Amino acid sequence: MTTAQTRLGNFGPNWFASVMGTGIVATAGATLPMRIPGLHVFSRVVWVVAAVLLVILVVAVTAQWFRHPKVARSHAHNPQMAHFYGAAPMALLTVGSGAILVGNDLIGARLAVDIDWVLWTAGTIGGLFTALTIPYLMFTQLNVEPDAAFGGWLMPVVPPMVSAAAGALLIPHMAPGTGLTTMLYGCYAMFGLSLIAALIIISMIWSRLAHYGTSGTARVPTLWIVLGPLGQGMTVAGLLGTNAALAVSPDLAQGMSIFAILFGVPVWGFSVLWIALATGLTVRTLRRGMPFALTWWSLTFPVGTFVTGTAQLAIHTGLPAFRVAAVIAYAGLLGTWGLVAVRTARGSLAGSLFQPPASSGPIRAMKDQPASKK
Repeated sequence: MTTAQTRLGNFGPNWFASVMGTGIVATAGATLPMRIPGLHVFSRVVWVVAAVLLVILVVAVTAQWFRHPKVARSHAHNPQMAHFYGAAPMALLTVGSGAILVGNDLIGARLAVDIDWVLWTAGTIGGLFTALTIPYLMFTQLNVEPDAAFGGWLMPVVPPMVSAAAGALLIPHMAPGTGLTTMLYGCYAMFGLSLIAALIIISMIWSRLAHYGTSGTARVPTLWIVLGPLGQGMTVAGLLGTNAALAVSPDLAQGMSIFAILFGVPVWGFSVLWIALATGLTVRTLRRGMPFALTWWSLTFPVGTFVTGTAQLAIHTGLPAFRVAAVIAYAGLLGTWGLVAVRTARGSLAGSLFQPPASSGPIRAMKDQPASKK
């Protein structure tokens, strides 16, 4: 088997996280509540990179299903890899949102909206599918150990939340009427679908950390995925609160705008706590020799949603503190994105990232033992 065939045979859905992580750099830059010289041009370039990468990965997945169907089907039965099927719909949605926010300068507003509608439709259908089927597989087929909960469990249920944010961006481009109102309420429904499922999973992750500790492996960065539904939730609440006046009565629209603050600020507070905890656990694992893997892309998209969510709070509250926080978070996003992108490029050229997926056996979590017990 040639090198290209080997790489294609070991290609997995987790690669779409690179599109998510790259695309969010562009969309977060476009929504940053401060003007920074050159940022808009930079965001356009990054969006083009994300779009090209998406096309390449879609072609690779299609080729894999034709040439290596057994390998492609096996991912759904791998307790680690199966959850990352949610990355593909979110990659479509992220690039689609970028088309409206930054791509319209390059391809025109009309084409940008049309592209976003296509990607939003495909991403929403795919995301609802993963939100249903992957948990169903967990409930009926996959062997799940007591210490198995990890950030990747959020991947299949978060796409509808991303659809809600992307759908909110499409609302201003819709004609008034029942369809517009349905879109608004549909976005709120997808917001709730993901939020409640995510809160259940986040509780399970917290419980696993408290009872068993971390795995001490390259799976640790997936703890950052917890930020995804939190940051995206703040973003959805803010965008829908802004655009609600286009679809419902003024009184109801005002309530939805207020909800963006009442929901967003408490969630922002917990997000900051989780950033501190995830940072500590990640640094701890790095010091112990955590190897590079595609899971490191978990340091990008979730942080990007925290940026967009903070930006929405800056808009709705008018507080300078949230504007500053959004800029600081974006600077952190750029740093992690640059690091992970370079490491991914090196690993791709060397072929180390195209190894077969991990065994379906359990990854054990453990805590440090007190000195007296060593």
